[in-house]
Amino acid sequence: MFIPRTDSGSKPAIMVELKADKDAETAIRQIKERRYAGALQHYKGAIILVGINYDKASKKHTCLIEKI
Repeated sequence: MFIPRTDSGSKPAIMVELKADKDAETAIRQIKERRYAGALQHYKGAIILVGINYDKASKKHTCLIEKI
């Protein structure tokens, strides 16, 4: 989780979930199902969710970004 300093203006907080050999959608779903955003319930700005998956076989990554 990355929370901007209070003097940084209107920058969003960012929540990142990393996975290996799954998919980026699973990472985003985990953030939502486990209610990680609840830790930011008093945060007034936007929150961006980032799900990143690394495929060990192909050595490639996928990323999904969602604003809530």
